[in-house]
Amino acid sequence: MRPIFRPDLLNGSTGDPILFVDCMFERRALLFDLGDIRALPPRKMMRISHAFITHAHMDHFMGFDWLLRILLGREKALHLFGPPGFLAQVEHKLRAYTWNLVHNYLSNFTLHVTEVDGKGEGRRASFRCQDEFRRENDEAVACPENVLLHEPAIQVCCTMLDHGGIPCLAYTLQEQAHVNVWKNRLQELGLPLGAWLRDLKQAVLRNEPDQWQMCVAWSKGGVQQERTLRLSELKPALHIVPGQKIAYVTDAAWHEDNVARIVELACNADILYIEAAFMERDAEHARRKFHLTARQAGKIARAANAGYVMPLHFSPRYTGEEKALLRAEVAAEFGGEVL
Repeated sequence: MRPIFRPDLLNGSTGDPILFVDCMFERRALLFDLGDIRALPPRKMMRISHAFITHAHMDHFMGFDWLLRILLGREKALHLFGPPGFLAQVEHKLRAYTWNLVHNYLSNFTLHVTEVDGKGEGRRASFRCQDEFRRENDEAVACPENVLLHEPAIQVCCTMLDHGGIPCLAYTLQEQAHVNVWKNRLQELGLPLGAWLRDLKQAVLRNEPDQWQMCVAWSKGGVQQERTLRLSELKPALHIVPGQKIAYVTDAAWHEDNVARIVELACNADILYIEAAFMERDAEHARRKFHLTARQAGKIARAANAGYVMPLHFSPRYTGEEKALLRAEVAAEFGGEVL
């Protein structure tokens, strides 16, 4: 199976936690957290359609200004998600700048910002460049089952965690299903490879009925050919399997409620990105800072039955070989592969 998600932990395990996920065949990318993004080239920033912020501590949100600068002046919409209070935090950042010249821009870059409470409710507003980023279209929104993004191909869900008395979101990104094409069976049907297969896959993900039809056109030997087929006739050339699931968890205190929420969210994730900020010998310090230790991260990963674990957000107090020891502590509790 060729996954459609190409995740990149931008700053590795030691820098600001930022997960950039390129969505293959979707011509866009998703971002989880928005701290120091200097390692991300502008061409990749321009692919970002949605950014999911855990909380607004500086190491998770300082990159907003740089992303705004890169996207400003472009005909583009960016969707931002965050915890309670996030709308006001984005608005205050925008109001800190002077926008007297934006009326001259030909494009109208727009921010759609949503804050969610982790209980299925939220609030959304828009900020348009040519309107000097004033808040507009402010409205309450429902997020049933904490689903923030629901499309035929992908879905993003969240849960609310406690980070020392402030709300912090954790996220999962899941491919609804993965549709592979059997090339040999396609040849048996006398059909070519081509861009039309993307439309076919989208139809399957939308759960179109077997009677649904599509027209396939191609050129062979300079002769234009065309066939109209039902979905039931095309399905034998497809192999449909469960989609890829990625979980992203950072900045959470170690207590029963947080652990239960993380395990439920990350259950059976193919890859679990999870903070492992401190070694177990520093567990008391981790408790005071409301972060997980490496051993605690490994326990959660095992309980969630994750396929692989990628530890992140290592404290800067650890250098050299100690980073390997952090990974070893995660692995000892997880009992599986640590990336």
